[in-house]
Amino acid sequence: QVSLAESGGGSVQAGGSLRLSCAASGYTSSSLCMGWFRQAPGKEREGVSFIYTGDGSTKYTGSAKGRFTISRDKVKKILYLQMNSLEPEDTAMYYCAAVARTCSVLQPWFFQSWGQGTQVTVSS
Repeated sequence: QVSLAESGGGSVQAGGSLRLSCAASGYTSSSLCMGWFRQAPGKEREGVSFIYTGDGSTKYTGSAKGRFTISRDKVKKILYLQMNSLEPEDTAMYYCAAVARTCSVLQPWFFQSWGQGTQVTVSS
């Protein structure tokens, strides 16, 4: 069972940046789909960005394209999400997730392991 722990959330003004981190442990497979979801109050959880550890390929959804960058440190087993040009609409709880499969489905139900989340608040 993969254990995930997020950190790096906080409060910033619009236009600012944050880098989220997700420390992963307990996995045996070298090929995981890992990613970031977010959930704003009253809204469904939505995918933001994903990386397949097998080949390093990445996927971005919606407004994350061009503003967010997903990456990982193989040695430290940490997943990152660099978020630039933040907007108030990015305010949400951000979750790290993983599944021992390719990133063929980017829906919450597809992912097996979840972190507890880290809050990101962007003020205008």
